Amino acid sequence: MLEAASPAPRTRTPRSTKLAGTRKAAPLKPLKALEDVGGQRIYHLTHISNLPGILADGHLLADGSALWENRPAVDISSGDTRARRRNTPIAGGGSDSIAQFVPFFLAPNANVWEGLRAQTVDPRLAATARDLAPADFVMLVSTVKQAIAVHDDDEAVAVTDGDAAHVLTRIGSNPEARDRMLRTLRADEEQTEILEAELLVRESFPVDQVTLLGVANDKVRDQVKKILAGAAHKPKVAVYPPWFQRPEA
Repeated sequence: MLEAASPAPRTRTPRSTKLAGTRKAAPLKPLKALEDVGGQRIYHLTHISNLPGILADGHLLADGSALWENRPAVDISSGDTRARRRNTPIAGGGSDSIAQFVPFFLAPNANVWEGLRAQTVDPRLAATARDLAPADFVMLVSTVKQAIAVHDDDEAVAVTDGDAAHVLTRIGSNPEARDRMLRTLRADEEQTEILEAELLVRESFPVDQVTLLGVANDKVRDQVKKILAGAAHKPKVAVYPPWFQRPEA
């Protein structure tokens, strides 16, 4: 997932910060189709140039992690984004900041990603991000259940209903609140908040818990498979063109 800076202060209604030029999300699987919210997919977006480093580390690392010595080869977050998240404490998380958590989308067409694909000016993104080809990104996919399983601490995973660093965003940082928020997000027929929502995993997320790598086309799939050739964990690599296409106006 992209780490997003807080936009300018806004009122609670409307809740969404959907970027201009993006289209309405495709319908999600109805909540009743899941035995529990643990089956909800989560998505972390990275540039293909960052994939070898992620595999070498064996983890997706939080921006604020002391273990993250090698920064991304391609960083699309703006400097203000990272500074804001480093200085914003997570509700219920003690002294931890938002930057102490690995961020995930809850939908593959999250607003900030659709805005990048549409080349929309967005203060959450580095100015150079609009020059990057969407096809050169990879979507790492897992589930809420797997995110919860990687830590023994019940409060190591949190869910937000918007940009995690925004003052108006609500955060579910314990199991009951997290479950309730996930159900509320999925039950929203308009799907406005789930496109802004985040799932946050404290400190790190093991690569061996990634079940799928989504890519734009066969060429990128072949590139990713070559990168995975020497890796201990080889998740399925699948082509999902709609995830990477330019949004309709």
